[in-house]
Amino acid sequence: MIFKGVRNGKPYRDHGLTTRDWAKIPPRQFRLDQLTTVTTALALDKLLSEDSTFYGDLFAHVVRWHGEMYLEDGLHRAVRSALRNRHIIHARLLDLDALHPEAPEPGGDTEDTAPITPRPAAPAPPRPRADVHGWTEPPDRRATR
Repeated sequence: MIFKGVRNGKPYRDHGLTTRDWAKIPPRQFRLDQLTTVTTALALDKLLSEDSTFYGDLFAHVVRWHGEMYLEDGLHRAVRSALRNRHIIHARLLDLDALHPEAPEPGGDTEDTAPITPRPAAPAPPRPRADVHGWTEPPDRRATR
């Protein structure tokens, strides 16, 4: 078996993350047998396409909810990896358990609830000045002669 499980749909509420929000999350490695997919359809043309991620995120998207990890986006990349005998993929993780520990238990009605809003990201560290490059200038050879 490639994945831990296969679901038809997400068991958690809509988190409201945009592509830009996902890009702020650093990717890390996940074993395929720890992930449950939320998509049951696999498009063969996307699976066989070399540039299927040309316009999207290079990394899959995983959501942790109630201790389970769900592969929300990246099914074709994950299956492609499995076909190449790789059992690990690089993905970005949104940990809903850490963001909202008071989330309702599974099986509750989530249609009437508002989307989950993630906490704002910490500000980026200041960038070094353009003239700072980390190495020292060589001495002027004319001055030493």
